[in-house]
Amino acid sequence: MRSDDADTPKYRLRRQSRTPVWLSLSWRALLALALLGVALAVHWFDRDGLRQNSGEPVTFADILYFTMITVTTVGYGDIVPVTQQARMFDTFVVTPIRLFVWLIFLGTAYDFLLKRVWEKWRMTVIQRRLTDHVIVTGYGTSGSEAVRELVRRGADPQTVVVIDDSARALQQAEACGATVMEGNATRNAALEAARIETARAVIVSAGRDDTSILIVLTARRLAPDVPISVVIRSQDNEAIAHQAGANTVINPASFAGLLLAGSTHGAHTADYMADLAAAGGRVALRERAVTAEEVGKPLSGITTGLGHRIYRGQQVFGFWEPEAARLEADDQIVEVVPRAEG
Repeated sequence: MRSDDADTPKYRLRRQSRTPVWLSLSWRALLALALLGVALAVHWFDRDGLRQNSGEPVTFADILYFTMITVTTVGYGDIVPVTQQARMFDTFVVTPIRLFVWLIFLGTAYDFLLKRVWEKWRMTVIQRRLTDHVIVTGYGTSGSEAVRELVRRGADPQTVVVIDDSARALQQAEACGATVMEGNATRNAALEAARIETARAVIVSAGRDDTSILIVLTARRLAPDVPISVVIRSQDNEAIAHQAGANTVINPASFAGLLLAGSTHGAHTADYMADLAAAGGRVALRERAVTAEEVGKPLSGITTGLGHRIYRGQQVFGFWEPEAARLEADDQIVEVVPRAEG
């Protein structure tokens, strides 16, 4: 696969605006109409202060015409104020109204023309500087829940980049505050545009095992060191996903089966497992590197939490095994900590 194909689309990030377009337009239109209504009402009640050059009586249509022309321009001189009261009103009320209306028009033009250009440029700059973000490919059931869980665990929604080819899915992701990009995550260009090489992690949940595995292959080739987690629905494909480069392979059906089976051996087993996995639980699993002060101590001697497992290179040791009696430099440990520290 090549990232410079001639038919490769231009992938751009986008974020949801804080104010809906229809609401912004409605407020501006109502404000402009209200200002015009004030000028029209006063001109009508003080119509004796206006005179036409033709000498004809001033009608409501003349007042409407005079108001619109005076507010939007400086007038044509065919209808003029002749009394001091009418002239003072045009000076101190109509002139500020004219300025406000023009500011509303210019602001609307800025928001819906210039601002779009500015926003596109701003997102391009953000895209170039993306770093330490989480890429979520696929915003289905598992992907959307992963994004919500990341936010519940304290992640800034704007540091989560969702890639999907469904406009509806991206709208839902935008509503959560995530940065989104429409595209096919199996393509090099899409993952490169999301700056996968500087990402903190990649979550793959494409809905189909073959698509998910292809995304993992593409992601691993572009970013050899980025942690990749993938949802696989068929147990037969779990080994293939690992071979493709996934660090973590999660099978929702298998995990649900573990919870169900565990519940038959005790009423609280499944509850504790769910407690560990959910953001709202009392405890959390945390993975971290062994500190210099902990080297040489047993896993049971750490003070930050309850040590469960040691990852030493490609080997894995439980807390009951002899290797857990002495921690070594570069070990990764998994511990259970209170949620406030997770």
